[in-house]
Amino acid sequence: MEERRIIRRVTVRLLPLLILLYTVAYVARSVVGFAKLQLAADIGLGDTAYGFGAGLFFIGYFLFELPSNILLTSVGARRWFARILVSWGAVTVAMATIRTPMAFYVLRFLLGAAEAGLYPGIVFYLTRWYPQRHLGRILGLFLMAQPFALILTGPLSAWLLGLDGLFGLRGWQLLFVVSGVPAILLALPTLLLLPDDPASARWLSPDERGWLEKQMTREAQAASSETGVWRSVFRNGLVMRLAFAFLPFPLAVYGVTTWLPTLLTMGGRDLQTVGLIFALPYTFAAAALWIVPRLSDRSGKRHRYIIVNSLLAAAGLAMSAALPGTILPLSGLCLAAFGLYAGQSIFWTLPSTRLTGAAAAAGIAIINSVGNLGGYLGPFVLGFIKDETGDIRGGLYFLATSLVLTVVLMTADRRAQSGR
Repeated sequence: MEERRIIRRVTVRLLPLLILLYTVAYVARSVVGFAKLQLAADIGLGDTAYGFGAGLFFIGYFLFELPSNILLTSVGARRWFARILVSWGAVTVAMATIRTPMAFYVLRFLLGAAEAGLYPGIVFYLTRWYPQRHLGRILGLFLMAQPFALILTGPLSAWLLGLDGLFGLRGWQLLFVVSGVPAILLALPTLLLLPDDPASARWLSPDERGWLEKQMTREAQAASSETGVWRSVFRNGLVMRLAFAFLPFPLAVYGVTTWLPTLLTMGGRDLQTVGLIFALPYTFAAAALWIVPRLSDRSGKRHRYIIVNSLLAAAGLAMSAALPGTILPLSGLCLAAFGLYAGQSIFWTLPSTRLTGAAAAAGIAIINSVGNLGGYLGPFVLGFIKDETGDIRGGLYFLATSLVLTVVLMTADRRAQSGR
């Protein structure tokens, strides 16, 4: 079938590179949880201060994400992604020079500003290549970069921290250098290999390009946005509804990710064991991203799958806080990871059904920007609760409760759509 062949060709050409870029980005932003195990003592960083600094990444991301996605539409994807790669790679390497808490705060903020636009930019980029009937599966495959990165982060971080003293560097310094350099090296392949849009894809035949452009034009015309002008999104209540519905996902994901290494070391485990256990919930996340988006594509019931997986994630987080021992709480985190990543992948199919052109780029950026404020709140609130109570369980209950917002807003959005 021609359609299947074209989609397969596009996927083989684009997705491996995009997954690699986002894997490298996610490792660079996530190693801070392991770096904290040495860094906190070296620079005098308390739990609340660490949570505050780790979360500042998302403030920088929030402030610069919309301008970044708007510039992407005028500069072109390959040039803009290459710029992002060099910027965040350089800032990540610079984090090896941290000597004070203030330097930690500043560089985490700059890292967010440098990386701003990569994730929403790639989501927008994919919506220009794939018809809706394929988008859920493709976004699920792309989002596998997140659990892959976290599965890699645990063992890699434990190994590098164990090399403490190599080349006269502390283990946490090696961690930042090794996670930052690959981003810089990937800038040139991105410039050479990534086409800006289907019209510039020379590896598609003229007939294939024509078919794909026709499909995407038809879907853009069917989108409910009345204009492709990016300013129109500020008058669109849908965008803010989706933004606040998305917020609990990064709040829970980054709340868990930035604190999980600390939680795992509390039982006196060595770094290698912690690294391996850290990877376990993200194997469930990878399985979710392989299975659930395909089911959603077949059924077309986007809202239902988002709601069910949000409830699953909330139940897993609550289980992790309530159950005794180690195995049962870890099982809860595995369940939470499954629900969180499955729900996110399906969520990102929604904006492109109702926004088009520059409005889609801006709308996706705003949704991700507001949502990523949760990436700031999650680490900070967990750190604050831990400092105040000496226990992390209250923080996990907070993360679980936040997902009620997603369930409520997705239910409202489904009703609004069915009433149109």
